[in-house]
Order: sequence, then structure tokens, then C-alpha cells
Amino acid sequence: MSIKVLVVDDSALIREVLSRMLSRDGDIVVVGTATDPIDAREKIKALDPDVVTLDIEMPNMNGLAFLEKLMRLRPTPVVMVSTLTKKGASETLLALELGAVDFVAKPSAEFEGGIEAFGAGLRDKIRAAAKSDVRGRAIGRADAPRMSIKTAAAPNGALIALGASTGGVEAIRTVLAELPADCPPVVIAQHMPAGFTNRFAARLDELCALTVVEAADRMPLVAGHAYVARGDYHLRVERSSGQLKARLAQDDLASGHRPSVDVLFESVARTVGPLAVGAILTGMGRDGARGLKLMRDAGAYTVGQNQATALVYGMPRVAFEEGAVVEQAPLEAIAGRLANALVRLKTAA
Repeated sequence: MSIKVLVVDDSALIREVLSRMLSRDGDIVVVGTATDPIDAREKIKALDPDVVTLDIEMPNMNGLAFLEKLMRLRPTPVVMVSTLTKKGASETLLALELGAVDFVAKPSAEFEGGIEAFGAGLRDKIRAAAKSDVRGRAIGRADAPRMSIKTAAAPNGALIALGASTGGVEAIRTVLAELPADCPPVVIAQHMPAGFTNRFAARLDELCALTVVEAADRMPLVAGHAYVARGDYHLRVERSSGQLKARLAQDDLASGHRPSVDVLFESVARTVGPLAVGAILTGMGRDGARGLKLMRDAGAYTVGQNQATALVYGMPRVAFEEGAVVEQAPLEAIAGRLANALVRLKTAA
């Protein structure tokens, strides 16, 4: 079965480029294009696409306003096509909060890897979006209970590690927002390109009790803080002079990604061992499963997001099948599971 896509953009050139790129491998069919949200509304009704690509700046109705209406009235997988600017990054993160599955940055003249790399990335994101459960997520959000976590106090040297891909922006926000300010340092690998992770960290900082920053090389990792891997850099944890620190590097892609969840988790297993706790969240592919298994083998508590709440049950599924997780849990329960594991470590110490 081909994946049916509707391309929505006011630029004829972008509509042509996206249509050509999406049709390259034969498993994706562009069933139509639309010039603005009003045009898109009618074509969604007529063509029933599996996935919609959506620009933000368009005539007649802002793309964000259209997205909010679409997700409320007819939940449909949406991939945003964003400009790589500070304003564009902020609007893209808002789109993900409103229910968009993922985003791509519009290619520019200096786009690394060229237009072919852009097209390959876009097709992968469309395939992931087609497998996503946007309707289930909308229902799950409404029904999810909220439990207050009073403490996540842990012994010195403890650490929380989180990894995610497609759907992870919202999943990570959900977990971090539940964690209290007394938790140990949190390190995060989210598949996201350069130019967006700083704004992602700033947005999380606005919404969470924790202080959230984009990681910098050799930055000390301290309690009550969370550190987001910088786009296009691997994040590792090392111990130096008795202090946990972040290390950033641009060595080769790992598991097809930079930042890679595997790279982060492997460093946590090696450096922190049984004082770590980790969670693998929604995402397509298998990045993180190997690293999380190393964490579990080193004595860490590990949890995977369950299928019912994962927007894309790819990475958590592989981790579960390979024995990398101690247990699976609904997204809304993961912060509580991590906190309980940390309290047990504190008690044991």
C-alpha cells in the first residue's frame, strides 16, 4: 500500500520540489497539493491523505491555526516544513505541541549533504508519520491521570538518561514536566537537526521545574538540571575530577543519527553504571536499544514507553524485544517509575 500525501505550501517551487522528492522511491504518492489551509481543508476531505506536509507561513490562515483545527476535528499525521530561523524553530516546536508528528527544515543553498539528503530524510519522516497513532495520542492525552511526584532524590553520582525520535519532543516534555527539582542531572538525546535544539531546551525550561539547557562541551552535570544534546553533535557523559560532565563531538553518525541515543546510553552505561536510570521513548528505527541494553547489563533501571502511548512504537519495541528494558510503561507513568527507582537507590545507599 502506497502512502498518500497532500503537500500544503503557498510556494509553487516548494510544492514542486517536495512532490518530486516524495515520489522518488515509489512507496509514497503525492495525491494532491494545496496553496493554503482553505484549499487544504477541501482536499483533505476529498483525497483522504495518510500524511499532510504543512508550511507555517501561508495566506488566508496561519499554518498553526489550521493545524490546531485539523488535530481537533480530524486528527491526521502532519509533518511540518519549517524555516531554519529562531522564529521558525519556535513556531515548529509549537506545531509539535499542537500535534504535528515531525518536521523538516526547508533546504537552503548550504544544506549539508544537498537536496538528495533532504529528500531521503523527508521520505523517512513521511513513512514514520504514516505509522504514527495521532488519534490514539489525542485520546490518551485526555484520559491520562496525573500523579504528583514529591521527590526523585538520589545518591551522588546518579543520572537520568532519556532518548527519543519521532514524537519525542512532546514525550520528553511530558516526562520532564513531571520530574521534581531535586532529581539528579538528566541527559537527553532527541533526534533533531542543528538550529532547533537550543530553542527546544529553552521551551522545556519554560515548562519544567528543572533548569533545561542545550549541552555544551565539558559542562558539569548538576542536580536539578537537564541537558539536551546539541543538533548534529553526539552527547556523551564522562567523569572528570570526580564530576560528571557532558562531552560533545561530531564523530561519525551512529545508528544513522547524530545525536545518537545509542552513543549517549553507551557512555552512561560505562560511566555511571548502576547509579543510572534510563527511558527510551517514541521513535522510528532501533537507535537506543543497544545502548539501553548496555545500561541494563551495567545494573541500571531501564523503562520503555509502551505501544499504547507511543506515537511511533519503533525504538521502544526494539528495546523491549532485545531485553533492554526492565519494564514498559505508559508515557504518563515513566517519570514516576524513574523517580521510584532513584529513591530505591537512595535508600540502598
